[in-house]
Formats: sequence, C-alpha cells, structure tokens
Amino acid sequence: MATGTVSAIPATHRPSERLLLAGALAGPVFFASAAAQSLTREGFDITRHPISLLSTGGLGWIQITTFVLTGLGGLALAAGVRRTLTEGTGRRALPILLGVFGAGFIMAGLFVMDPEHGFPVGTPDGPVARMSWHGVVHSAAAAVAFTALAIAAIVLAVRHFRRRAVLPAVLNTAVALVLLLPMSPDHMSIQIAVNGLVAFSWTTVLALSLRRRA
Repeated sequence: MATGTVSAIPATHRPSERLLLAGALAGPVFFASAAAQSLTREGFDITRHPISLLSTGGLGWIQITTFVLTGLGGLALAAGVRRTLTEGTGRRALPILLGVFGAGFIMAGLFVMDPEHGFPVGTPDGPVARMSWHGVVHSAAAAVAFTALAIAAIVLAVRHFRRRAVLPAVLNTAVALVLLLPMSPDHMSIQIAVNGLVAFSWTTVLALSLRRRA
C-alpha cells in the first residue's frame, strides 16, 4: 500500500522529523501489541472478538496503553504534517483530521468496551445485553477516528488528482472506501482488524513519505 509522493517544503526542522517518525511507528506498535496479545490471551479468537476486547480483563491495561500510545502517535503525525505540508490542497484539513484520529484512539483506550462473546474467560457467550456508557463512548470514538482518517485519505486523493499523480490518488481513494464500508454484523471483528491494518499502513506510509522528502 502506498500513498505516493507528497509534496512538502524541502527544509524541515528535526522536531518535524521526530514527529513524523513517531507517527510512522504508531501502526507497527499497535499491531505488534495486538498480535502478541491475540496469540497469548486465553480465550481470545479474532474471528469472534474485536481487538478492542483485549482492553478487558486483568491484562486489559496492555491494550489500553497500546490505544493511548497509538493515539499519541497519531497526534504526533498530525503535528508533523502541519509543520511539513505548508502549501496546496489539504495543508489545513489533513492535520486536523489526523489529530481527530489520534484523539479518537486515546478516547477508545481510556473508555473500555464491554466484555462479551465469552471474553475474557468467564464472560457469558453472546453480545452484551446493554452497552455501558463507557462502551458507547469507546465505539463512538473508534467510529469517529476511522471516519476522520477516511476523509483525510479523500483529501490526499484530491491533492494528488490536482497534481496529476493518478496512482497515488487511486490508492488513497481505495483506502477511504475500505474505511467507510458498513460493518458486517457476522464478520465485524475481522473487518475491524482489516480496517486497522489499512489505516495504519496508510499513516505509516504517509509519515515515511513526508519524512523522506523532508
């Protein structure tokens, strides 16, 4: 997956490079942590349980920390983009949208979803009868975060189209379409994992592309 070359000013201070590096690392950190937990947490099944369920139970603090660190990486990316992308389409919108994405992940970490579908072990099988207020906040924060990132991908696609960079524009459009697909109740946990993979691949490539040009 690639977002293509993003035009930026040729000279960027080292703080911007560090911010972009932090943004690039957010995705790999998230998936390394989630993958390790998925393989080691008793009773967890990615085909039935969304990654967010790892925030529940005695070891839930690991995923909570992962969410918060990832969100901070998103905020760092937003700040790095703001410093680096100083002209053209998206120079104002992209940092805001990436900031919303980062803040959404922090909120999703601080407000934990409800245990369900037999996880953690001992939880009744099936969906939770009534979502708690923090479960509602978690779901809303995650939805807002991914929607903001999808809009950011659209903005970047428009930027590339205007610069006649067709392939990057098409790839960014594809990223947005994946993130905006309605959730399937029967395959929600898999779809969430795929959305996360697409989203963090996009942010990592964007951050590295800007950092390389800086």
